[in-house]
Formats: sequence, C-alpha cells, structure tokens
Amino acid sequence: MANMTRRAEFFTGNDDDPRFSGPATGDERQMLVGILQAQRTTLELKCAGLDKELARRAVEPSTLSLLGLVRHLADVERRWFRQVLAGQDAAPLFSSSADPDGDFDGAVPDPAVIATAWQAWRSEVAFADRFVAEAPDLDIEGHDAWRGRVSLRWVLIHMVEEYARHNGHADLLRERVDGAIGV
Repeated sequence: MANMTRRAEFFTGNDDDPRFSGPATGDERQMLVGILQAQRTTLELKCAGLDKELARRAVEPSTLSLLGLVRHLADVERRWFRQVLAGQDAAPLFSSSADPDGDFDGAVPDPAVIATAWQAWRSEVAFADRFVAEAPDLDIEGHDAWRGRVSLRWVLIHMVEEYARHNGHADLLRERVDGAIGV
C-alpha cells in the first residue's frame, strides 16, 4: 500500500474502477440506475477477497459486519422491489418481526451462511434490475406501510441513500478487518 497515492487505488488500481461509468447527463432512469449500480459495486468491492472475515464484528457489543450488511441489503432490495413495488408476498430472508436484527445477528463465519447471503443479495439485485427495466416509467407506485404510496423514482433514490449510508459503514468495517482503505 506504500506506493498508492489515492485511497481508491487499493480496491481498483489507477484507472480501472468499474463504478461510476454510467451517464452523467440525459435520461433520469439511466442515471438513477447507474448511480445505484455504482453503490452496489462499491459494496462488492468492500467485501472482495474476504471469506470468513466478512462476519467480523465492528466493535463489541455491535453485531455490525460486512456480511450483516450484505444480508441486510438483500432484505432491503427484497422489501422495496418485491413487496412494495411488485406487490409480492415475499417475506424477508434474514430478519423477521420475531428477530428484527436477524440479518446482522445471524451473520456468522460459516461458508454456507456466506454463500447464502451472496446468492440472496445477487438474486434480489437481479429481480430489482429486471423490475426497473420493465417498468413503463418511474411514476409507477406501490404501497408501503411506513411511507404510504411510493413511486419507483422514490425507491431508486432511497436505495442509493441506503447503499451510500451502509457503504460508509463498510469502509470502516473493511479497514478494521485488514487495514484496507478506499473509496
């Protein structure tokens, strides 16, 4: 790490950062999808090269971990795109009303738990991507018990905010795991 001049170089090198290659002008849907994809890719980069270390906790007594974030964001994707917008009866995968912190509490350093988390997250992202691509416009709505009526536009903006907040957590968690820093 001594030869690096920028924090981001640890994860991507000088010129090959796979994020933020989407449009910066033009179609609103393309820009929102591009920014959300950049945030999703950031989460993957923060977790890259780790196995059981993904479950390492932030600081006791916190159960915050990179693996917990993956599990949490799988449930978040599922909630907003499957439940709220698509109207599916799709229960959360990792948390419940009886165990509201199951996404983080159940994030243990077991290879099967890790594989299941990544598979679930990728499946929920793929569903969301298909849903957004097939939506006639950003004004379609769903009902959420928390917010009431919400549009696809609002959900996309909220998802960018959700990932950005948790990617800040991921920065600190990754640095704690192995000293890796980056954007």
